[in-house]
Amino acid sequence: MRDTPRSQGTVGDFRPWPPQLRPGRALAHTPGASGSGSPHRSDSRPPQTPRDGRRSDLIGRPGTTPPVPGRPTSFLLLLGLPALLFALITWQVVSNGLLLRVDRRVSGALAHPDRFSELLADLGDIGVAVPVLTVVLAYVAWRGRAAGTYRWWLPPLAAALLMALVPALVVPLKVLIDRPGTPVVPPGTGYYPSGHTATAAVAYGSATLLLLPRFRAVHTRRALVIACAAVNLAVGFGLVRRGYHWPLDVVASWCLCAVLLASLWIFLLRVGRTGGRREFGESEQSVLVRRLGEQSA
Repeated sequence: MRDTPRSQGTVGDFRPWPPQLRPGRALAHTPGASGSGSPHRSDSRPPQTPRDGRRSDLIGRPGTTPPVPGRPTSFLLLLGLPALLFALITWQVVSNGLLLRVDRRVSGALAHPDRFSELLADLGDIGVAVPVLTVVLAYVAWRGRAAGTYRWWLPPLAAALLMALVPALVVPLKVLIDRPGTPVVPPGTGYYPSGHTATAAVAYGSATLLLLPRFRAVHTRRALVIACAAVNLAVGFGLVRRGYHWPLDVVASWCLCAVLLASLWIFLLRVGRTGGRREFGESEQSVLVRRLGEQSA
């Protein structure tokens, strides 16, 4: 009895020459296999992820294969462009530049105080905007804790701190720039930038950013963003229509708050990416495995 097994084949199939390549049979590790174009594929199918066909994340999510053109550029625009506009408007206000002439003409055309414009301006009052944000903070914190979300308290805390940062930024700017008000309001200074506009923008904007992950339907998210923008536009229009502020006061506050809200958005994205829906005590590897299982299911 032989110890070594016989090679698979027919009895008496003895060849004194080396094995020859048979036409029509693909070899897995033979360069130039029939129709494969790849040294590691044994059929004519193209690779599942060809190198030339790889695409980075369309929104430029950090951590993807470079180049990543989307999100860093968007974040740069969200942070840099409003900051540049705010600096330009502030320079024009301080130096009594050309924009102030346009500002006065627009204010003269729009400023016609009435009850409706006063009600719109009151939407930016602390007594109205801050309670709305407080309700949203409590709701998001409750939902996050009930779902066992990892670091559920971070998004509400960040939004609350951002709201507290608004007067710390706006009040010193009012004192430093010391711009007089419109002819409609009593004589005085400290109207630039608009505090009501900043309060409404940060309160309603932060509430919108916190609520967006709670909705999966695209039309619901779009409606929420449109509602937030409409409320802020109504507040700005009411302030100018009532004569409480110059138009540039409102626009400058929007630019300043755009930087603040963009910073909050970046922070929330980082928290959602690093923490996600991780249960208490659950490792990041377990979260990744669970997410892959949910996606495959």
